Order: sequence, then structure tokens, then C-alpha cells
Amino acid sequence: MTTDSSAEESPSRGKRADAQRNRQTVLAAAAEVFVTSGVDAPIRQIAAQAGVGMATIYRHFPTRADLVTAVYRHQIEACAEAGPNLLASAGSPLDALRQWIDLFVDFLVTKHGLADALQSDNDRFAALHAYFLDRLLPVCTQLLDAAVEADDIRPGTQPYELMRGIGNLCIGSDNDPRYNPRRLITLLLQGLQRPHGS
Repeated sequence: MTTDSSAEESPSRGKRADAQRNRQTVLAAAAEVFVTSGVDAPIRQIAAQAGVGMATIYRHFPTRADLVTAVYRHQIEACAEAGPNLLASAGSPLDALRQWIDLFVDFLVTKHGLADALQSDNDRFAALHAYFLDRLLPVCTQLLDAAVEADDIRPGTQPYELMRGIGNLCIGSDNDPRYNPRRLITLLLQGLQRPHGS
């Protein structure tokens, strides 16, 4: 009897796994399309990028706002999960912090377009902003603490201030080809470093 019930459940489990894969594929494709074409890009462009039908997108995300919100949350998760992985694999905590900030900047460039699209739904945007802080502040804290403990940077840098400062440096980067925020962020990180041998 146990064998029969598990045999009955496996097709639906397989469908759920396929649906989850499709959802992740759509989210990744939508994120890419949003960066290049903006959040108002045609759904058919996202479907083509994902290699799925438009019906698949609408089944997972009935409205554009649902899709935009899901992409935003998906990217927050990817950025949050990267922190501990980088800390475990990078050559030093400072290298991990640099690499994570690079990912964070990539995220912020995408986020500006997403945030603009969500301005009309203030409650949804406020919830996403809170989620953003809840997920990413602890990761930034962990990376900063590790770099301080390794004597790579001076103590006293507040994670919120660092993230806010980086965010402020990214504003306007997509409208001005002469402005590269990464150069200023590199200078900011150099300013945090503890001079060795002095």
C-alpha cells in the first residue's frame, strides 16, 4: 500500500519540480530582459529569453507587478546566499567583501528599474524594501565583521551606512555614460582598509 501511494504521488511531484524549474527560468530571463529593455519589456520577449510559452509566464505571474516583485525577491535571495559562499571560498574576508559588493552593485543597477515600476504600489514596495534590508543587512554585517576580525578593514563601519552609501553612488549610473559608480565604490573600499605596516 505504501508503494502504491508513493507511486501515485510521484507524477505530481514531478510536475511540481517542472513548474519550479520553469518559474526559476522565467525569473532569470525576466531579470536579464529588465536590465537590457526595462521592466516594461514585452512579456513575449521574456518568454523567448526563457524558452517558454507566454501562458507559462502568466500561469506563474498573473500580472506584470507579480513578475517584477518576484524578480526583485529572487535577486535579493541570490545576493543574500552569495555572501556566506564567498566568505567560504574567497582568498580573504576582504576579497569576499569586494566580490559581494560587486554583486550588490549588479543587483542595484537592476533594482533601480524594478523600484521605479513598483512606485505605484507603495505597500508592495515598502514590503520589498523591508525584505531587502532583512535579508541583506545580516550578510553585509557578517562580511564586514570577518574583514575587521582579519584586520583588513578598520572597525566601526555600519553595514546599513555602507549599503546606503553604495546605493547612493549607483544612482544615475544608467543615465550618464560618463559616470562609473564602481570607481568610486573602489575608492570607498580603499578608504575602509586598515593600512598595514604603519
